Amino acid sequence: MRLEVDIALRLGAFSLEARFASDAPVTALFGRSGSGKTTVLNAVAGLATPQQGRIVLGGTVYFDGEHGGLPVQRRRVGYVFQEGRLLPHLSVRHNLLYGRFFTAERERYADFERIVRLLDLEHLLERRPHGLSGGEKQRVAIGRALLASPRILLMDEPLASLDTPRKAEILYYIERLRDEVRVPIVYVSHAIDEVVRLADTVVLLSDGRVAATGPMTEMAGRLDLRQYLGRFEGGAVIEARVAAHDLDMGLTRLSFAGGELYAPDVEALVGAMVRVRVRARDVSLALSRPADASFLNVLAGTVSAVGAEAGASVDVQLDVSGIPLIARITRKSVATLGLRPGKGAFALIKAVAIDRHSVGYA
Repeated sequence: MRLEVDIALRLGAFSLEARFASDAPVTALFGRSGSGKTTVLNAVAGLATPQQGRIVLGGTVYFDGEHGGLPVQRRRVGYVFQEGRLLPHLSVRHNLLYGRFFTAERERYADFERIVRLLDLEHLLERRPHGLSGGEKQRVAIGRALLASPRILLMDEPLASLDTPRKAEILYYIERLRDEVRVPIVYVSHAIDEVVRLADTVVLLSDGRVAATGPMTEMAGRLDLRQYLGRFEGGAVIEARVAAHDLDMGLTRLSFAGGELYAPDVEALVGAMVRVRVRARDVSLALSRPADASFLNVLAGTVSAVGAEAGASVDVQLDVSGIPLIARITRKSVATLGLRPGKGAFALIKAVAIDRHSVGYA
C-alpha cells in the first residue's frame, strides 16, 4: 500500500515541507529531535492539518489542501505513542478490545486470539496496567492499535521510554509484526540502530525538510549523509543469508554478494535472511590480505570515495561487489596507504564487533 505525502505545514515558528512516497513494509522517519518527524506522523493521522498539499494512502485521499480530507475517525490509522497510554481502570483484555470500538464490523480483519499470541499477551489478559512493565505496556498498546484493524500503523518512538533490555524485547515483536501481520508501518525514531533493524525505506528529515529518501541499505552507505545519520554510529548495512552455525565456536557464518561474514551466535535458522550493521569505526583497511591476523572477516573491495571531513579521521567508502562499506580510519593512514577512488583494498572486520544489537531479520 503506497503512502504519498506532499505537504506544507506551519506550527508557530516551525515550518515543515515534506514530500516523499513509499510502498515499503516499514518506512522510517529518521532525524534529530525537532526535525519534524512527529508532525508528519500527526498529519497522516489527521491530528495536524497542513496548510496545503496532499496525503494519499493506497489511492485513498486522506488530505487535500483544496478539497479537504477524511476525518480522523475514517482514516483507520493505528497510532502507538512513546508511552502506552492505556486506560488504567480496564484490564489488558479490555484495553485490547477498546481498539475495536472505532472500526465498523465489516472493516475488521484483526483476529483477537492471533494478535494476543503474536505479542505473547495471554498471561497478561486479566491484569491491570499498573502491574505491567514498560515493555508489557507497549506490547498491549501495539495490540490495541492492531485490533482497530488499521490500514496503516504509525509508531512514534515507541522505545524511547524503555531501558535497553525492554527495547530489545519490543524490537523483536515489531519485527514479527512486520513479517506476519503485513500492515504498513511508519516508524519514527532518532536511534539509528532501531531504524537499521526495522526499516526498508528511510525518510531523512532535517529542520522540517526531507534531506533524502531511499532504501535503508543504500542510505546507510552514503558518505554525504553522515551529518544526518550520525557520524559516530555511522556505517553500512548488509543483507545476508545465514549459511551455517558453528556451535562449538559459538559463531554464525553469513553469506552475501561480497563474500562471507562471521558473527557471534546469530539467533536465526540456516537459510534465513538477516540485516547486518557494520559500524565504520569497526572497519580497518589493508592493501593486501593479511596472512596471520585475528580478523575473521576479510572482504576484498575497491575504494569508491574518500570523505572530505576535517579532523584526524576520515570515512572511506569501499565497494564490495556492489555493496557499499564504510571504514573510519585516520587521515595519516589514508595518506600512507595512498587510498583514492579506484584503488583496491581489503576491509578487516572483527567478528566480535558484530554484536546481537547489530543483527536483525531482513
